[in-house]
Amino acid sequence: MYLKKMDYLNRDQIQTLLEFTSVRSTNRFLLEMKPYLSSFRDGYDTIYYLNAEGRHKIGCQRIRKKTIQARHYIMRSQVYIAFQCPDYWRNELTIEDANNKKNRIVCDALFKVNGISYILEVDNEQKIYKNKLKIERYKAIEVAGIFQNDPNFFRKFPELVWITTSEYRRKQLKEMCGGLQHEVYTFDDLR
Repeated sequence: MYLKKMDYLNRDQIQTLLEFTSVRSTNRFLLEMKPYLSSFRDGYDTIYYLNAEGRHKIGCQRIRKKTIQARHYIMRSQVYIAFQCPDYWRNELTIEDANNKKNRIVCDALFKVNGISYILEVDNEQKIYKNKLKIERYKAIEVAGIFQNDPNFFRKFPELVWITTSEYRRKQLKEMCGGLQHEVYTFDDLR
């Protein structure tokens, strides 16, 4: 199930992923799945995740609970949907330069689409100076050639994909990413 891979989804995302044609069909499905799901409200959205019985049913080890970081996961899931559910998708992957431990970063996702590799970063309420530090680490990792030496990534540093909350933040991120192959989307772009 998609919740095993993505951790948290809202109803619209579930409807898209399962290709239901109506909200009514989605709601019926969610009602049938109620014994396996927990949910909570986040603004106007209801966020769903696997409860203990659901995790047991599908063999999921990761325990999720109600969290204030749910919006972060929802944004990450929206990128997964927008990029057509890539076969190769890894959440929360550590990337580091073995020669320089300062160049260590945990990306929100690493994925491939049509032979092109991408690193995803979600900017939801992150301090802009922290984003700048991350970008500087990515630049250092690119110079270190970590991905270029890995045949799984076609000997090329992945394109950096950001998803953020506003046009203002998009502009800031684009400026900071100069020198890296990158794309910056707002959450609204990908709905």
